[in-house]
Order: sequence, then structure tokens, then C-alpha cells
Amino acid sequence: QVQLEESGGGLVLPGRSLRLSCKVSGATRHYNVIGWFRQAPGKEREGVACITPHTLSTNYANSVKGRFTISRDNADNTVYLQMNNLQPEDTAVYFCAADRWLTAATMLTHPNHDFWGQGIQVTVSA
Repeated sequence: QVQLEESGGGLVLPGRSLRLSCKVSGATRHYNVIGWFRQAPGKEREGVACITPHTLSTNYANSVKGRFTISRDNADNTVYLQMNNLQPEDTAVYFCAADRWLTAATMLTHPNHDFWGQGIQVTVSA
């Protein structure tokens, strides 16, 4: 089993940065890819970024390319999402998710995954 716990959300001004953390409990053999999704009020959940723990392949949504960076610290089993130049449209609940079968190339376009965190609020507002 894999448990995911997000942290690092909050309120931030437009143009500023924030880093989300996803603490992973469980061996990496239980999942193939891990990523971040977000859901804004009244909108569907969308994939943001993902990474494979073994090859460190990454993939990003077009809306965040060049602003967000996903990374993994194997020493403390944590996945990070560095978010720079945040904009009001980035406001959403952000979820960490892990999947046993998908890859970095396919995770973001699939809505359902094996393991989910509870989500954390990110609000970008002046």
C-alpha cells in the first residue's frame, strides 16, 4: 500500500512562488509513476506534472511548462512541486497521486489512479 500526504499549500501573491511536498509512505515497487493534479472550483480535475521514481522521467501540462518543476528526493521519499510565477488561474486544490501501471507519458491524461492524497489548497490572489 502507498499513502500520500501533501503539505506546503497556502495563500500567495501573483508572481510569487510556492513549493508543495508529497510525503510517500510505501515502497517504490508499489507504484510506477507519481504526480500532481489540481481541481479548481467548478472545473474538472486536471493533471499538472508527474515523475517516475526510477528513471526520473517527467511530464507537464502545457499550462505549467516553464513555471512548475517536479522533483523527487529518494532519501526522504518525498516528491516536490516547485511552482514559480504563480497566477490566479493556478488557484485550486492540489492532489498528489500514484499509479501502479501508467507511465509519465500517460498519467496526466488519465483521471483515475490507485493512490491519492487528501489534497491541499493553493490560492493565488492579490
